[in-house]
Amino acid sequence: MTEIAGQTGLRAGATAVVNESYSFACMRCGHGWEQSYEIEHHTDAAGHEFVLYVADGKVVPSPLSKPTCQNCDGHVVRIMRPGRVESARNAARGPHRVPPPAGPVEVPKADGEAEEQGAAEEQGAAGQEKRDDHHWHLSDLLHPFQRKAS
Repeated sequence: MTEIAGQTGLRAGATAVVNESYSFACMRCGHGWEQSYEIEHHTDAAGHEFVLYVADGKVVPSPLSKPTCQNCDGHVVRIMRPGRVESARNAARGPHRVPPPAGPVEVPKADGEAEEQGAAEEQGAAGQEKRDDHHWHLSDLLHPFQRKAS
């Protein structure tokens, strides 16, 4: 997010320039944008340090103090790392994944179960009539996980 530029291109009195970029999203209207800043470090006549934020060649207020939405002038703006707005736009434009069709899922059988299933299929319709009428309860499913009191 931060790059320190060399001593080239400094404004009068600047001791260093740091380049930073941010993504912004307005919580009021949903507008999103990105902006890069040159942060110039200066020292005044009294020896106090201060910084100037420069965007598109113009000195602007710090985007961190009270950001303003470029769309609705709202001040409830979320500041994020650079690239977040662009990646959200790309995701919205990109191909949408189609979920697999719903339906019954066949679970692979273990070796012993496959032999039992083969024998049951040989019985045919008679095997259908002798269906097990066991009703499963939650306690039956949780039984293997229950600990014995000690």
